[in-house]
Amino acid sequence: MYQTILTQIENGIATITINRPDKLNALNKKVIEELGAALDEVYSNSSIKAAIITGSGPKAFVAGADISEFTGLNGDGGKMLAQKGQDLVFNKIENSHKPIIAAVNGFALGGGCELAMACHFRLAAENARFGQPEVNLGLIPGYGGTQRLTQLVGKGKAMELMMTGAMISAAEALQSGLVNYVVPAADLITKTTSLLELIISKAPVAIKHVIALTNIAAVGDADGLQKEVAAFGELFDTADAKEGATAFLEKRQPVFKGI
Repeated sequence: MYQTILTQIENGIATITINRPDKLNALNKKVIEELGAALDEVYSNSSIKAAIITGSGPKAFVAGADISEFTGLNGDGGKMLAQKGQDLVFNKIENSHKPIIAAVNGFALGGGCELAMACHFRLAAENARFGQPEVNLGLIPGYGGTQRLTQLVGKGKAMELMMTGAMISAAEALQSGLVNYVVPAADLITKTTSLLELIISKAPVAIKHVIALTNIAAVGDADGLQKEVAAFGELFDTADAKEGATAFLEKRQPVFKGI
C-alpha cells in the first residue's frame, strides 16, 4: 500500500515506521503524503486506540528533510512545503485525540526532531541524537520546531540548539525534558508499547481532553506556527539558503554572506 512507510496494527496500537533506511529515513514529499494518509487511518479507524511513530533500521529515526527537494525553491515554494507538512502530518499528530508517541531509534535531526516533537511525548534509544541544524542551510525549522522545541526545553536551550545547529545525546535530551525515557535500543518498542497499553486502558474521552487541554496550555502564541511558515518561506528567497542547500549537496562548507 505504501512505498516509504510500513504500518501494522496490534492490540489496538498502530505502529508507523518511516522506511527509507538507505536515506536515513529522510522526509521527502512522498513520506509526508504517506504519513498523512496513515494518520488519517489512525483518526478514522475505531480499532486503533493509539499509535507509535518510529524509523527503520538501527541508525535513524528521521535524519532530516531530503535536501535535494530544496533546490530551486523560492519563498512561495518554501511556504507551501512547510504548510503542507504541518497540515498533513505535524499538526495532525499534535491534535490527534488518540495518543501518538515517538520511539526515537537513532538520529532525529531537523524535520525528524520536529516529527518527534509533534508527538504527545517521546522515548529514545540510548544511541538517539537530536538537533535542529537548519541554520547550516541558511534556514530555520519549518515543521513547528521553533515553537515546539521552545515549549519542551525552554527559551534558552531552544535558542542555543537552533542557533548553533548542534546535536545533543539521548541523555541530554532526557535531562532537558525533550524526551521522557531513554532505554536500550532493544527495549525501545517494548517500553513504548507498554506505556501506550497503560494509557489506552484509561477512559478515552478523558485522554482526549488531557491532550487537547495540555496542547492549549503549551501554546505561547496561537499564531506562532503560521509565523514560522512565513519566515521559513521568506528564507528561500535569500542567497544564503541557496548556498546552504548547494553546499550540503556538494558536501562542502557553505559560505554565507548575509543576503
